[in-house]
Amino acid sequence: MNQLCFFSSGLELANLIVTSDLLQRSWKEISEIHKQNHIHINDLTSPSVSYKVYENRPNGTIIAFASSNQDTVNRDLVSSGELKGVFDFFDFVGTNVNRSFSVHKEAVTVFSSMLNELTLLKAQYGNSNPLIITGHALGGSIASLFTLWLLDSMSPYAKRPLCITFGSPLLGDKSFQQAISERPSWNSSFLHVVSNQDLFPQLFIAPCNGVADGFTSQTHLYKPFGTFLLCTESGCACFEEPESTLELLKAMGSKFVGNQNSQNSLRFTDYREILENLKHRSIYKGISQLDVSIMDPLLAGITMELTTIGVETQGDGGSLTTHTAERAKKSFIRKKNVFDPNKKLNDRKVDMAYLEWYKKVAEEEGGYYDSYKFGQSGSRDKIKSREEIVKRHRILTQYWKRMVAEAKKMPQKEGASFRIRWLYGGTNYRRMVEPLDIADYYKKGHRDYITRGRPEHYILLEQWLNEDMLGNAIERNRACSLTEDSCFWAHVEEAIILCDILKDGQSSPEDQRSSKEKLIRFEAFVMDMIKNYAVSREIFLPQSSFMKWWEMYSIFARQSVGSPLLDFMEEDYRNYA
Repeated sequence: MNQLCFFSSGLELANLIVTSDLLQRSWKEISEIHKQNHIHINDLTSPSVSYKVYENRPNGTIIAFASSNQDTVNRDLVSSGELKGVFDFFDFVGTNVNRSFSVHKEAVTVFSSMLNELTLLKAQYGNSNPLIITGHALGGSIASLFTLWLLDSMSPYAKRPLCITFGSPLLGDKSFQQAISERPSWNSSFLHVVSNQDLFPQLFIAPCNGVADGFTSQTHLYKPFGTFLLCTESGCACFEEPESTLELLKAMGSKFVGNQNSQNSLRFTDYREILENLKHRSIYKGISQLDVSIMDPLLAGITMELTTIGVETQGDGGSLTTHTAERAKKSFIRKKNVFDPNKKLNDRKVDMAYLEWYKKVAEEEGGYYDSYKFGQSGSRDKIKSREEIVKRHRILTQYWKRMVAEAKKMPQKEGASFRIRWLYGGTNYRRMVEPLDIADYYKKGHRDYITRGRPEHYILLEQWLNEDMLGNAIERNRACSLTEDSCFWAHVEEAIILCDILKDGQSSPEDQRSSKEKLIRFEAFVMDMIKNYAVSREIFLPQSSFMKWWEMYSIFARQSVGSPLLDFMEEDYRNYA
């Protein structure tokens, strides 16, 4: 129910909800509030929105919000900056990328007036499972804000509430929309049902033909989020991508433009009959009269959906259906390119398996690191294998760079939970792949990889691991398969350069002294990792760069007093396991 996409999962969600009678049940509870308001029985009310809790329903607990007056609505936005110090509980909406946003001022005002009651609702029902939050008109806006408030306080592993709105106006600007879309689990918790007979959802949308009477200068700033179920007498269609959804809402509302009576008086729209019709129709219905033989399949599918929701050809200037379908197609293609870590995870496991295989077969050539660094030549099969590893290396790096970028964008709370879920995979990737980057770096003759050449995503993955471990080292009793410090080979390369300086009679006394001090520190670093079984056995392979370094450094180690690494290398390293 929570995995949505433009045609597939959003469609499945809508079909699932329709067949479960959840839409009908939600509207029934809203209608009960409308009836009570009509006879002046207001259980718990704010100046313009009432709500009621329906426990132990077949579909779970339902919290319903309904607007008691939708004749007039102020369309102004209020910025998050203006809310600071007044309504600070909306701060959680902002993200590291979208720190500021604007939201419907009247919705915020009503929400704030109900804050005491909503706080009690949150405490009493926030952990209900399942929990349905629903609302109509401005009540739908309050339902959405309440759902966002709940989502912010929930564990990332908890089952999320589902918010269903009917005829609700758009709630915020593009930054507000993006802040929600950046948390996929939040965006997929909203289903907005809109009828083409209902003017109220069109209130904050500038029409296709420009700003008309009754539309304020801020109208064009509102943007949709979540999934939209757009309904007509002919059927309904489900959309999620924001820009195409906005185009469709404009197209559906174009009949209201210029109709002064409809804009000055908002007729109440009863969704009961609309929902009854849904029981007998699928969410998406093809139109047999539509000639799609000359259209590409994606455009044809979109055009069918548009026709289903009543977006018809208009005038001699061209087809509104075709124009809107083209816009929706472009938006859908952009949507397909949105990064989804879950869909790519299994593919990345395959890429890692290739690298693990390469690591195993590389032992005969000095180990994983040195085989990659020096293995440009050889048989055709070896060259082909290396090309495959280079390809997998590139794909994995692109994936994890995107993962880290997504985590950086999130607020501290969401980012932390996101990192925890993916940190194990990110750590394995870093320990497996970073040595290959180091090999490429030093093969080109560069120096100081850690300070000059290390990519940011490796730095952050390591930083997040250290923060998660809180300084608690893992106790081992045998060697790890991947050296824990993914920069180990950079340290080795720098140590080899230092040994070259010591051998060089041209270097200054200061360089000699500095090089010796650094090598002693590196020796202690290596010995500490060996004691903690934090290095892989492959560093001791005869052709490895580490053994090359040791061959050079052992000359100086024998001249020193008390070298633990010298004792280990002369007696125990072959038994390291």
